[in-house]
Order: sequence, then structure tokens, then C-alpha cells
Amino acid sequence: MSNTEDDAGASETASREAVILDYLPHGRPDDTRPQYKKASLAYALETESFELLEVTLAEDAEVSIVDRISIDDADNAERIETVTPIEYDELSNSAVSELEYAVEAIIDADEQRFVDFYNDAQPISLRLHQLNLLPGIGKKLRNKIIDKRKRQPFESFADLADRVGGLHNPKDVIAERIMDELRDEDLKYKIFVRNDES
Repeated sequence: MSNTEDDAGASETASREAVILDYLPHGRPDDTRPQYKKASLAYALETESFELLEVTLAEDAEVSIVDRISIDDADNAERIETVTPIEYDELSNSAVSELEYAVEAIIDADEQRFVDFYNDAQPISLRLHQLNLLPGIGKKLRNKIIDKRKRQPFESFADLADRVGGLHNPKDVIAERIMDELRDEDLKYKIFVRNDES
């Protein structure tokens, strides 16, 4: 998808969306202020960039775990006060335990986007290919994927698993890589998790 297509679609639909991982109606437990001064907050995972977020909610706003909320839409100005990027280590224990399920739900909801990764992955250098960054994919499996996609692009995870011997759970491979990228902020190559630190 090109940037012009993204820009055109963004004006017609809700912009950024996130999945709620944990909801803390009384704020952070380590916040020593009186309860009436604490804002309720939620930990969330942005669905496009897989950015981890802390969302400070308005006084009357209520959300539930696994809810999808628009995080920068004008409609949510009444529900959301601030959205702050955070690191994996800053998540609550409940958010950490919910994270893998949220990643799988995002992959399920937008399967074609992740199947297209297998179709469109390119070399990073002479010795390294984007497909090699996925857990369990070495030279032989990478070459099988490239050979099969040259003949015909993959249409689904099931098609991918059927046509490429040795790649049994292509969805789980993507989910595992996303989890690795979320956990390790020092990974040299990130293909799914984007950190906008510019």
C-alpha cells in the first residue's frame, strides 16, 4: 500500500486504533497520590505499528480488556485525555499476559496484511533476508517460500502452509516474531513493531 492510499483512506475512516490490554480504573498502584486525584488508565497495543501505549482516560470513560478504541479520533476526545508510548517493561502483569492474545487477534483480523509479508519480503543484505528474521526459517525454508511465491502469491495462511512444506504454522511464526520485537527493544531489525522516535 502506498502512502497516498493510506492518506486517502485515513480521512474517510477512523485513524489509529488500539486494543486494550489492561484497564486500571483507579490508576497505577505505585502512584502514591490520593485515589480521587488518580486518573483511570489503560494499557493498549496499537494495531498497525504494534506500539505499546498508556492511555489516560477521562473521568467517566469505561473500557474493557480486548476492546478496540480509536486513540486519536476526534470522537474520543471525551474518553481519552492522553496517549503515551511505553516500553514492554512498563506494562502491568495483566497486560503482559493479555499481550500475546491481542497480537493473535490483530493478525486474525488483518490476515492478508501478514500473508502479504510472506509475498513481499525482500533481502536486507547479501547474506540476510527478511524471511530469515522469522523464528524457525532458515535458508532452505526461505528458498521454498520464495520459489512458491514466484509461481503464485500466497492467498492465506492455510495456502501458505499447504504449499510450503516445513512451514506448519505461518501465523504463529509471525506472532512469535512480533512478541520478540515487543520484548526486546534492542533488536537490530524490526519488521513489524515500529518505534516513532524521530
